[in-house]
Amino acid sequence: MNNKSCFSNRASGVLLHPTSLPGPYGIGDLGPSAYRFAQFLSSASQTWWQMLPVGPAGFADSPYAALSAFAGNHLLISPELLIEEGWLSKSDIRSSGGEPERVDYGDVLSSKTAIIRRAMTNFYGKTGKGGREEFDGFCSVNWTWLEDYALFMALKEESGGKSWTSWSPEIRRRDKGALDEARKRLATEILFWKFTQFCFGRQWDKLRIKCRELGISLLGDMPIFVNHDSSDVWARPEVFRIDGEGKPESVAGVPPDYFSAEGQWWGNPLYRWDVMRADGYSWWVDRLKRTFSMFDAVRIDHFIGFQRYWAIPSSAKSAKEGHYEDGPGAHFFETVLAQMGTLPLLAEDLGIVTPEVTALRERFGFPGMRVLQFAFGGDDTNPYLPQNCTENSFIYTGTHDNDTSMGWFSGTEGRGSTRNPEQVKREKEHFLSLIGGGTGEHNWDIVKMAMDTVCRVSVFPAQDLLGLGSSARMNVPGVNDGNWQWRLKEGALGVEAASRLGLLTRATRRAPE
Repeated sequence: MNNKSCFSNRASGVLLHPTSLPGPYGIGDLGPSAYRFAQFLSSASQTWWQMLPVGPAGFADSPYAALSAFAGNHLLISPELLIEEGWLSKSDIRSSGGEPERVDYGDVLSSKTAIIRRAMTNFYGKTGKGGREEFDGFCSVNWTWLEDYALFMALKEESGGKSWTSWSPEIRRRDKGALDEARKRLATEILFWKFTQFCFGRQWDKLRIKCRELGISLLGDMPIFVNHDSSDVWARPEVFRIDGEGKPESVAGVPPDYFSAEGQWWGNPLYRWDVMRADGYSWWVDRLKRTFSMFDAVRIDHFIGFQRYWAIPSSAKSAKEGHYEDGPGAHFFETVLAQMGTLPLLAEDLGIVTPEVTALRERFGFPGMRVLQFAFGGDDTNPYLPQNCTENSFIYTGTHDNDTSMGWFSGTEGRGSTRNPEQVKREKEHFLSLIGGGTGEHNWDIVKMAMDTVCRVSVFPAQDLLGLGSSARMNVPGVNDGNWQWRLKEGALGVEAASRLGLLTRATRRAPE
């Protein structure tokens, strides 16, 4: 699949992270509710199911701070599907007793991990030679990242969840003798973490096959930077800008912007791009191959960072003290394309977009992003206004970092942004003038506005189809508590929503042929 075949037709899709799916185990997963959502997308004439990163969430439960850039989040493993495999019985598991509308990650981490441990015991007690060989084959195919991830997680568990920079100096520096001893001491735990990835992989592959049967393509999300407390940084310190103790010399972030007057301090270690360039960006090639083995296309978060990135000294007191440094630019994509052949990437080019960023994206034909919530401030040259959109783009009503459309429209204080009440008022008036009064259901008005544009693909968070307010927001940038918890109610996206969305999709020529 190349960029042209992947993004050549007008289409639309829905943004919904699997953790937000309904279900009885405290968090959405890859089980029955995922299949029902895929069926909803198909019945509504959608083409894309967009997700956030699906790695094991780290700091503040953020999918953008994963403990591995290669592993899957074991909390997405479905107990129901483990029962179907014969690795669990119904008596082995307990549901949460209901379907809470928000994820309690502490409770879910404990309950889901215990369930998978029981499944592993049963797997080894009940699975025959064929099943064992399949597991061994999975471990062999994925050994380049799986060995380090499983050992990392076992050591992290042993340390009580502490960051790897607080581990013993020998383990922190990956002394061979110390690692060999740890592998012997933690053999059972290492096996468990490999088993989680085996289960995740089986369930993911089955869901992806079903989505393909329904005509649904999966759009993934890849942060440009990785979490400091991750198996990636611990295992490959030479490609990150960290010191001998494992601490970052400089960290990633952004200068003051729409979301924060102080800028954002992300804390991710920066890359040693010169070291990566010397070996043909092999770590990135491995990462991209792994990601494209799971998704049909991928959104690169903070694409701007490939042209230039905001480097904040670790000693700085604020993100405002950072400065721009040059990214790897076109050389990176030329090198990676030569090794991979195709790169069906969507460039998240939001923020301070320079002509150089635009030129880099256009050189390789990557679609860019437009967000309608950014369209109604400023003048008629605003690039996010519907009439100014370009064809080679994905247009969103909002992203996971925005308020819901109804929350945005109803809000008066610009929560989560740098807007003041007067700016909010002007944006509302501008929006209403463009829709000419609309339907009175402004969530559908903005969805229709996105669908009517020339942008090749339009995407909307599931919350906007339901007209939900700010309480259903997924993330508030710069705030560490209360994010990533929202869940969809069972049956909320039913026949009526599918019919309405399908009619609009067909009317705007975005339905699959």
